Amino acid sequence: MHPTLEVADIFRQHGEAFRLAPGAALLPEQRRAMRAIEACRSGALGGHVEECDSGGHQVMAYNSCRNRQCPKCQALATAQWLAERQADLLPVDYFHVVLTVPAEIAPIALQHKRVCYDMLFRTAADPRLRIAADPNHLGAEIAVRAVLHTWGQHLMHHPHLHGVVAGGGRSPDGTRFVTCRPGFLLPVRVRSRLFRRLCLEALERAFVHGELVFHASLVQLRDPCRFAPLLEKARQMEWVVYAKAPFGGPSQVLNYLGRYAHRVAISNHRRLQLEDSKVTFQWKDYRHGNRQSTMTLEASEFIRRFL
Repeated sequence: MHPTLEVADIFRQHGEAFRLAPGAALLPEQRRAMRAIEACRSGALGGHVEECDSGGHQVMAYNSCRNRQCPKCQALATAQWLAERQADLLPVDYFHVVLTVPAEIAPIALQHKRVCYDMLFRTAADPRLRIAADPNHLGAEIAVRAVLHTWGQHLMHHPHLHGVVAGGGRSPDGTRFVTCRPGFLLPVRVRSRLFRRLCLEALERAFVHGELVFHASLVQLRDPCRFAPLLEKARQMEWVVYAKAPFGGPSQVLNYLGRYAHRVAISNHRRLQLEDSKVTFQWKDYRHGNRQSTMTLEASEFIRRFL
């Protein structure tokens, strides 16, 4: 069913006011995404004629913007990506792994995206590779494919990684494939604590080397006496790292990866209504049994979260 309300509709009605509002400091790529989404499949981008090769019936179709943030332009990209990934799959179990940084660290990532997201990928992969290589666990070289998400269901900043890991790997001598135990990949608690340690060590190095330049609400963290206690607080917490049960088969792995690898902050099918400059949309409440809930935001706040 075609959605009655789209992100493009919200941008067309309220995007210009958002761009002109006092204090609207938008990045160039954010402005480009807004313009592309507003123009997508409209007369602004022109069109083309599609003709049936047997009956000659013609249909006029508007052109797509092809911006990677556009909710309407992801289906083709997903299909192409899935076709390219088909050859990568092995006939073994695959596990879904999620790694999340705590709320105390997330604001640092928001102000230092390139440093922190790169760190997140490296420190997320390293524990799994190290533990899997340990003969006391799997004793094999595994492969990890991970996708970064920086939002949650309610469109607030929530950096985390979704990873897919094959249930086994290459033996140290390269002569055979070592399969994990049925339904079990690697110990979660060991991975969680190693991930926590490596992340905090990486943040400490970045701070010492001057890669973290705090501003606005985090300016006080420029003081080492304020930064160190923040890391110590995070060090005392249990970080969220978990692995779900194996997928039903390699085909399910591809379907899952496609949803996460080419996904924007919110799809058009989660939109409900735009009324009195307020946007109401659906979101899944993971803390309460994946319950479907609704949220209403001012249009300007919805656009800010989307961007």
